[in-house]
Amino acid sequence: MFKYLKHFKQDFPASIVVFLVALPLCLGIAVASGASPFAGLISGIIGGIVIGSLSKSHLSVSGPAAGLVTIVSAAILDLGYETFLLAVFVAGLMQLLLGLIRAGIIGHFFPSSVIKGMLAAIGLILILKQVQHMFGYDDDPMGEISFIQPDGENTFTGLFKPFEDPQMGPIIIGFICLALLILWASGTIKKHKVLGKIPGAVLAVVIGALINEIFKMSSPDLIVTGKHLVNVPIFESWDQFQSELRTPDFSALGNFKVYEVAVTLALVASLETLLSIEAVDKLDPHKRRTPQNTELRAQGIGNALSGLVGGLPITAVIVRSTANLEAKAQSKMSAVYHGLLLLITVVLIPFIINLIPMASLAAILLMVGYKLTRPSLYKEQYKLGWNRFIPFIVTILAILFSNLLYGVIIGLIVGIFFILRSNYIVTTQSDEEGEHETGVKTIHIKLSEHVSFLNKAKLQLRLDKIPHGAHVVIDGTYTKDIDYDAAEVIYNFQGVVEERDIKLELKNIPKKEDYYVN
Repeated sequence: MFKYLKHFKQDFPASIVVFLVALPLCLGIAVASGASPFAGLISGIIGGIVIGSLSKSHLSVSGPAAGLVTIVSAAILDLGYETFLLAVFVAGLMQLLLGLIRAGIIGHFFPSSVIKGMLAAIGLILILKQVQHMFGYDDDPMGEISFIQPDGENTFTGLFKPFEDPQMGPIIIGFICLALLILWASGTIKKHKVLGKIPGAVLAVVIGALINEIFKMSSPDLIVTGKHLVNVPIFESWDQFQSELRTPDFSALGNFKVYEVAVTLALVASLETLLSIEAVDKLDPHKRRTPQNTELRAQGIGNALSGLVGGLPITAVIVRSTANLEAKAQSKMSAVYHGLLLLITVVLIPFIINLIPMASLAAILLMVGYKLTRPSLYKEQYKLGWNRFIPFIVTILAILFSNLLYGVIIGLIVGIFFILRSNYIVTTQSDEEGEHETGVKTIHIKLSEHVSFLNKAKLQLRLDKIPHGAHVVIDGTYTKDIDYDAAEVIYNFQGVVEERDIKLELKNIPKKEDYYVN
């Protein structure tokens, strides 16, 4: 753990940004799930400190997941909260078992067009949902991403709700914070010696709170209060704090419904986690890879602990993780620090955090959403051809009009259809090792006749095992078809060979622009 402390100057400021993003999401997801806000905070703390410490992912951040809201709310109603906690505990043990039997390999078998579609869809949903909070409509909890909202509206009809009773205070604060964030993302500020070191998200939150204090002194009609502010539970005593820590009802171990819910939670949470870390690894500028089985074990331990102390199910979450990446985090300590900040907030300074307007946080999430669904991403996928663009768009639309899990499954089915349509088959690769004339080990990787996304896992694992200082030849001489998903693994490897002191030689491997449709 100590080796990560060298990145403290980058990781701690990033953790503040992640904390600001995670805090309202923890509270909102808990409320949307039918649990107490404190349960969401417990999950966020465990996701940060426990899972962050055990995970080997450099950038992913874990916490209560919006994608599980429907399952969780139904389970709480059906089982009661204490029995539901038992299901969460059992689900954690199941995830731990999945990691031990090395089931995490499934994460490699999702086409990158589906992963990128998932990222773009979440970005669009963030924009559409946070606009409501920017305009002062805070009846729906921040963090819910399903098409049908808790108030009975949907993602699109909900856009008109703020105009029924416009709140000028949140509107002014939200747009000032958004303008500040856009300015802070400009090259001029980034290059400034002093201002460039201040996280824009932190500044936006401080400015938002200060503007509201000015409203209190000068413009009473504009004051932001109640549900338009962050609402962290405040405990008057240690006994009151302890009373919020709920424990599982172990007498329900004979209840079949407990295991039914546990299996559902374990499978869905594991899938969301694997999808999230695969997406974050693609965004990582250093192209570092997260060991999936280690991640499943870490998630399992975290969920088992969350169930024991009254928390909600936890997964790796793409919104927090993307915010972590954009804030320039370098190691997993950013996730740990954000968990510690959540704990400090609950115990010591909830009254200060409760001064933050929701509109300020909505502005931050709008910027995160835009970066996830940037126009250049759509252009890039279009250039790669219809066999990638259609699964990409279908995944976006399916998630937008249903939820994360259903959308990804539909996108995966469409992606597989295009693979089968092109008659891609599972193939093998052969490696030859020898000594280069300079005495450096040469690794010769011969690609087979057909290479599709189904071969991505094997190719990725082979490249991960190449030692520093080796001379590598990737030979596509006998290959007729290299699917872009497999080629992307080679391109990512090409981007880190200098860091690993590897000499790379490519023979008859298509260039990235060769995949673009003219």
